[in-house]
Amino acid sequence: MFPLLGLALVFAAVFGGFVMEHGNPWVLMQPAELLIVGGAATGILLVANPPSVLLKMARGARAAFRPPRHTRQSLIRHLRMLYEVFSFAQRAGVMKLEDDVETPEKSRIFGNYPEFLKDRATREFVCDSLRMLVIRITSPHELDHLMDLDIEVQRRGRHEPVSALHTIADALPGLGIVAAVLGVVITMEAIGGAPETIGQKVAAALVGTFLGILLCYGVVGPVASRLDNIGEVQSQFEQVIRTAIVSFARGASPILAIEYARRSIPTELRPSFVEMEITVRRDAKIPAVPAPAVPGQEGRERAAQSA
Repeated sequence: MFPLLGLALVFAAVFGGFVMEHGNPWVLMQPAELLIVGGAATGILLVANPPSVLLKMARGARAAFRPPRHTRQSLIRHLRMLYEVFSFAQRAGVMKLEDDVETPEKSRIFGNYPEFLKDRATREFVCDSLRMLVIRITSPHELDHLMDLDIEVQRRGRHEPVSALHTIADALPGLGIVAAVLGVVITMEAIGGAPETIGQKVAAALVGTFLGILLCYGVVGPVASRLDNIGEVQSQFEQVIRTAIVSFARGASPILAIEYARRSIPTELRPSFVEMEITVRRDAKIPAVPAPAVPGQEGRERAAQSA
């Protein structure tokens, strides 16, 4: 909502001020200048970036105009989910989480959180980390390092489209100058003609510079900054999950591990201790621990069925 409102305000202020100064808005309608600036910028994108980065840019630009993914309530839900996982693992043993991390969509815990299941990056981050605890091939220190490495790799991946957008933003004023120079060349060819014709060609040339600067500082630059901010929020979210899982792996109780994670949330999104305690005690649904098998019971049941 706010990003769209911001862009609308940028264009309304620029074009509204132009009209208030008795400017003719039709003078700004120069398809050739837009083709030069926009087409050249698109070409630079194709030359400088692989298809994977272009795809990330498309997804990121779409996400930049959507509501934020991680809010106070979504953080509370994820922490409650981790509390349920830790509590079940503490009662039944970490080995009992094997089915949950292998097929989270069928899990009695993860299945109650469709938001988590739809978020592929977060789902794999959590399940892969818990899998290390299930198969017992890593120490808490190694798990901490492994998760930190994963977060850093994902952060660099999210920063690739941001860098590409900043590159285009830096190039747009120069492309506007290119369009203006081409317009001046055309104007020089018309020297000796009617003053009205020369004036129109000069105005068209200046529109190219105007478009380059407006798109740089009014559209592409802000969108890149917005996308960068979204990436940082996602990294902070992953750090919260890392804090919870590593704390539990080091021997903290489920509620203490969640408290460690809560304290690592930025203050503007951090739920209060009371909020967290209420949602854990009231809404947490910990699956029942499977009853241990009694020696010889399976044989007796099979004999009873045969009789």
